[in-house]
Amino acid sequence: MNNIGTLYIVATPIGNLEDITLRALRILKEVDYILCEDTLTTKKLLDRYDIKTKTISYHAHSTIAKESSIINMLKGGKNLALVSDAGTPCISDPGVLLVANVRKELGASAQVTPIPGPSAVISALSASGIPSSEFVFLGFLPHKKGRETLFKEIAISKKTVVFYESTHRIMKTFAKLDMYSPDCAVVVAREITKQFEQFIKGTPKEMISYFSENKDKQRGEFVVIVHHK
Repeated sequence: MNNIGTLYIVATPIGNLEDITLRALRILKEVDYILCEDTLTTKKLLDRYDIKTKTISYHAHSTIAKESSIINMLKGGKNLALVSDAGTPCISDPGVLLVANVRKELGASAQVTPIPGPSAVISALSASGIPSSEFVFLGFLPHKKGRETLFKEIAISKKTVVFYESTHRIMKTFAKLDMYSPDCAVVVAREITKQFEQFIKGTPKEMISYFSENKDKQRGEFVVIVHHK
């Protein structure tokens, strides 16, 4: 049997394309294929650094057959890099399913190697001024089922809570925090590493007031940090 190939989990920039490590660039150049959440998004990064490696689409809607094909490539000795559209793959990301199945299928022979780099949640915490020796990360909050329950749990959490939120639900999120956790400290990190990066701190009510008065700021990608003093 051929040597098993390595699956590299490569973190890529969350905004600024300069936030890529030298090791990540080398791996992306050396592997046989790059598995991308969106090939067009990844192409922008590859073009910036003149990387010619062939790409393969792999995302939340990929078929079992596609996954089996990827695992067979590893069995055949091919080295692959897994990237998401932005940040560290497999963190609130469908790539975790592939890694789980690679480890299940290949067992002790599985070669899965992380190539560390950008992460929105860690970047937000590092610049927030909020205690982060212990924190709970919730990823993207559910749209409907279980959403109310989570806000109730956030209200009684003794640890810092971090989650991602979308443009379309950010105001509703502030309203729920104001309902269940009116006295908590909230830090909103918006568009981290991008041109209009912004950190705002205040109570839920202050967030509602600020974003209501500045509707243009409701756009973008949000990391929300909640801390009970």
